[in-house]
Amino acid sequence: MQKAKPFIKWVGGKGQLIKQLEALLPSDFATRDNLTYIEPFVGGGAMLFYMLQTYPNIKSAVINDINPDLTLCYRVVRDNPTELVKNLKIIQKEYYSLPTQELKKEYFLKQRECFNSKSLNKIDNSSLFIFLNRTCFNGLYRVNKAGLFNVPFGSYLTPMICDSETIFADSKLLENVDILTGDFEDTFNKIKNNTFFYFDPPYRPLSNTSNFKDYSKEGFNDDSQRRLKLFCDRINSIGVNFMLSNSDCFATEQRDCFFDELFSEYRIERVLASRNINSVGSKRGKLTEIVVRNYELNEVLQIIKVAENEYVYGK
Repeated sequence: MQKAKPFIKWVGGKGQLIKQLEALLPSDFATRDNLTYIEPFVGGGAMLFYMLQTYPNIKSAVINDINPDLTLCYRVVRDNPTELVKNLKIIQKEYYSLPTQELKKEYFLKQRECFNSKSLNKIDNSSLFIFLNRTCFNGLYRVNKAGLFNVPFGSYLTPMICDSETIFADSKLLENVDILTGDFEDTFNKIKNNTFFYFDPPYRPLSNTSNFKDYSKEGFNDDSQRRLKLFCDRINSIGVNFMLSNSDCFATEQRDCFFDELFSEYRIERVLASRNINSVGSKRGKLTEIVVRNYELNEVLQIIKVAENEYVYGK
């Protein structure tokens, strides 16, 4: 049976870090009853799909994103998978039939213009959202100040546009997931007695040239990062556990202490990740990211978890 997994590519997706993040979950996470799992910045959903398939004690889940096209796509995958797959098969057949890259690029630009018209029904909008994600440069999602998608063509010969097995598996898993569109603070009202938050916000740029990762016209600047920290304080004050990922600014040549100072009263770990989105190939590679949490770990169990993950996954 096909496992659920992200149906789109997403910059900053957590697929490669899941086992390191899992090792930093509360030691009793698997035994907590009737958990509510909340992701205020769902993005590609790698952590979401893993958590829902790994921890049956998660009885309800809430996801949110400020990107309305993304959250609409999640709803369509959940509620209308058959219609979505039908559309994607047609698009994929049309795209594959084009004999040259120039013709493929023309097709891409035409579909991008259509998507940016903001006049499509939900099935067509989500179909083009997935098509553009699969055929644009590096699978980026970036918009201009007017909110229009502006990522260039990616020059892939036969990208997987219609992954029907994944869409149907995801649809089943998302059946009972509450999907919100809006500011991350809107998720506060979804807190129940036993709730865990995982925050994966837009990362703070490590340089002046790395902030092309913004995927909403609102952006996410240092003031937004500070507001997120205040939200963490708010849920911490009522006894809710959270984990948060972000870039490791201190690892740069500037030794920027922004996050170390901002989250100084919480626990900060550093995990190793790969950077694959830099336009300069030589600048891709390994780097550290921070993981912030507001709870203690059983250190013995943590060591065992990390050792097991390194053995099984070769990390």
